[in-house]
Amino acid sequence: MFIGLIITSVTAYIVSSEPDLYNFILGNDFIFVGILILQFVAIIGISAFIRRIPDNLAEITFGLYCFLTGLTLSVIFLEFSITSIAFVVVISAAMFGFMSLYGYVTKTDLTSVGNIATMALFGLILALIVNLFIQNSLLDTILSIIGVIIFSAFAAHDTQKIKNIMMDNDDEDLMKKEILGALNLYLDFVNLFLDLLDLFGRRRQD
Repeated sequence: MFIGLIITSVTAYIVSSEPDLYNFILGNDFIFVGILILQFVAIIGISAFIRRIPDNLAEITFGLYCFLTGLTLSVIFLEFSITSIAFVVVISAAMFGFMSLYGYVTKTDLTSVGNIATMALFGLILALIVNLFIQNSLLDTILSIIGVIIFSAFAAHDTQKIKNIMMDNDDEDLMKKEILGALNLYLDFVNLFLDLLDLFGRRRQD
């Protein structure tokens, strides 16, 4: 997970600091849509076919997804100040760490929490699609708050799930489940960060 976040962060920063590269990737609709499609293919490939592919290919696909995500997230370095991004990263890490720790140490079964968060996520996605058309700033703020709650819940649930998997040392698919778990935690952190950035990030004035 941390390696994936490093790949994403470094990629996003490098692309945002090179105007020609940024314009070539995100300024070209054909290339941008192609990147989004590749992201979709990569995440579906890991989630749906991980049992059928070699461990090395699963790791490479995970790294590719993190790299592609870095390309699309490079825009945040142009819209938000570095100080603001760093501040939100600290907040995100603290919240994620706390929820992950809770998921690791709690004796409560968080399966129901994960199920509720999943249903809430579908509702959130639907609301986000609607807001793309109505462009309501208040609704955008509300959805970001809901997103923070959902992905915080996912962080605790996914950590507990990974802990249970790690305890099953005899599982022949352990490595693949670890990769899938890393992907889930990666998505939890990235989405938590983006929602917090929308709430607390300070946009550039120029």
